[in-house]
Amino acid sequence: MSDAPIIIDPEKCKGCKLCVKACPFEALYMEDKLAVLKPEECRACSACLDSCPFDAITEPEKKGGPLDLSDYKGIWVFAEQNHGRVQEVAYELLATGRRLADDRQGELAAVILGHNVTDAAASLIAAGADKVYVVDQPVLAEYEANVYADALNQVMAKYKPEVVLAGATAVGRAFFAKAAVRARTGLTADCTALSIDGESGLLHQTRPAFGGNIMATIITPNHRPQMATVRPKVFKTAPPDPNRKGETLIEALKLVAPDTKIVRTERDLNAVNIADAEIIVAGGRGLKKGDNLEMLRKLAGLLGGVLGASRACVDAGWCSAAHQVGQTGKTVCPRIYLAFGISGAIQHLEGMRSSDTIIAVNRDANAPIFGVADLGIVGDLFEIAPRLITALETGK
Repeated sequence: MSDAPIIIDPEKCKGCKLCVKACPFEALYMEDKLAVLKPEECRACSACLDSCPFDAITEPEKKGGPLDLSDYKGIWVFAEQNHGRVQEVAYELLATGRRLADDRQGELAAVILGHNVTDAAASLIAAGADKVYVVDQPVLAEYEANVYADALNQVMAKYKPEVVLAGATAVGRAFFAKAAVRARTGLTADCTALSIDGESGLLHQTRPAFGGNIMATIITPNHRPQMATVRPKVFKTAPPDPNRKGETLIEALKLVAPDTKIVRTERDLNAVNIADAEIIVAGGRGLKKGDNLEMLRKLAGLLGGVLGASRACVDAGWCSAAHQVGQTGKTVCPRIYLAFGISGAIQHLEGMRSSDTIIAVNRDANAPIFGVADLGIVGDLFEIAPRLITALETGK
C-alpha cells in the first residue's frame, strides 16, 4: 500500500520471522514464507526495521508536499506525575501554556500518563487546562521511556496539537526526544522563554546557546507539533481556580511493551532537592577550599534553608552535583538566595536570576553577580558569614 507505514521488499525478505517476533502490535504475519503487514495495526515504532538483518523493511518517502499545518491546533502540556502526584513543573507550564493558548485564541490541554491518575485531571483543569487527556493503564504505573513515548505519540497523532511542552526533568528529557523523533518534528530543549509570534503564529522558543553567551530563539516552521522542554522553576505557577470547568477524555491505547523492567526502587535518604527550597545559601570559588562549605551549610540550617553551590565547587569535588545551581545544574526560584564568593558567570545566573530576593557577598565590586542582586555586599565572606551565624545563634 502506498500509504503504509513501512514497505517490505519481497526480493530481500528471507522469511526469517524476526520482524514478526519483534513487532509489539502483531502487525506482521507470514504468508507464503514472506512477511506481510497489517497497516491498520502498525504504529510505525520501527521495531521491525531494527530487527531485519536483510534490510528488507524500509520507511516510505514522504509524499504529497508540505505538511498541512492548519490541521494542528491547540497548546498541550505534558503533566508529569510521580505515583499519582502531579509535579510542580506541570503547573508552571500550564500557567505559561494558558498565556500561549490565549495568544493563539485556542485551547489549552494537559496530557497525563500513568496508572490511577484519572483523579488528577481536576487539579489540571483548575490550573488552566480546558481539556485533559488521560492515559490510565497498568503498564504506565512505572515510568519507562519507550512506553511513555508510544502513548504520547498515539495521542498526538489522533488529536494533532500545534504545540506540546514538557518539563526538562529526568523524565521529560528521557522520553520527550523519542516522541519528537517518532513524530518527525523538532525539539528545543531547556527553554527559558516562550512566546507566540504575532504575525506567523509560530512558537518562539528561546534558550541559552554557546555556553550561555547568547540567547537563541528557535522556530519550527515546517513541522508539527512544535515541541519544547522547559526547566523547572523557570516560569511561575498561577493560583488555581477550583471553579474552572473542563473536559476529561480517557484514552484507551494498545501500548508497546517496555524494554526494561524495574526490579526495585530505593529512595536516597541523603538526597537534597534544591529546586524546591525556599532559602538557598550558595557558595562559589571564593570559598577557596571545600571545608569552608560547612560554614555555609551551618548558615543554611539556621535559616531553614539548603546549601547550594556553583559549578566550580562541584568540579573541585567540594560537594555533589545535587547542590549545583546553574545552566548545567538546577534552576531555582527560592524566596531568598544568598551567594557567597560567587562571581556570577552567565551559566550560574541563568539558574537563579528568578529568585525573589538575591543577596550577594563578594570582594570584587565589579562582580557580575551584583548586576542581578537586590542587595550587594562588597566584603570578605569569611568575615560576614561567621557574623551572620553568630547573630542567628544569639538571636540578635
